[in-house]
Amino acid sequence: MAHQHPRIISIINQKGGVGKSTTAVNLAAALGELGKKVLIVDFDPQGNSTSGLGIEKEELEQCVYDALLNDVPAENLLIQANCDNVTVIPATIQLAGAEIELVSAMARETRLKELLEPVQENYDFVFIDCPPSLGLLTINALTAADSVLIPIQCEYYALEGVTKLLESMRMVKSKINKGLEVFGVLLTMYDSRTSLANQVVDEVKQYFGDKVFNTLIPRTVKISEAPSFGMSVIQYAPQNKGAQSYMELAEEVIGRA
Repeated sequence: MAHQHPRIISIINQKGGVGKSTTAVNLAAALGELGKKVLIVDFDPQGNSTSGLGIEKEELEQCVYDALLNDVPAENLLIQANCDNVTVIPATIQLAGAEIELVSAMARETRLKELLEPVQENYDFVFIDCPPSLGLLTINALTAADSVLIPIQCEYYALEGVTKLLESMRMVKSKINKGLEVFGVLLTMYDSRTSLANQVVDEVKQYFGDKVFNTLIPRTVKISEAPSFGMSVIQYAPQNKGAQSYMELAEEVIGRA
């Protein structure tokens, strides 16, 4: 598959705390276990995907910011994660400034797309972990991607803001990236004991239909703990039901790719 075209998938939801980085890290690790080559582009100034895969942000000389604004080639930024088949282009807090600096940059919406072109063919999947906003970084991510994966937390107001997100997608699709589509919608932090969670699942399925993955990601302590050890839950607690859900999700993702 790597030798055809990689799937380039932006993981996006402008709400914070819905599990974007958690999904980027654990889905990548699960796909890596299944022998797929994965690149994660950490595009969130918080850098949670970077630290979640055991990379010390303080020790980085360069991050994705330097590629976007100082023309450092992507291959100079690639770091092998601490799990099989996963490579990271890291982010640091420096990226927070990029939002403003990109405004005056030439070809500002296509910077990320151009940056990835020389390296993307080496991977089966490229995941772009987006910041929780709909600014220029996210526009870059939507321009570089062929599709989006939307994590939605099983909580009140789960669909709130989704229409804004889809509007941004439509804008990018009509003006810049004609082929952009929804790859899938992932329900995260699911607790089967609450009727609310099941209600949210139904609502999201009504809204997105068969775009919703069958795999539900449960709320588990191990998923929450893993990042503080700089590991995916697949490495940290492979027997955990959270790790197993991400393995199941990886199978579904391969099936859709």
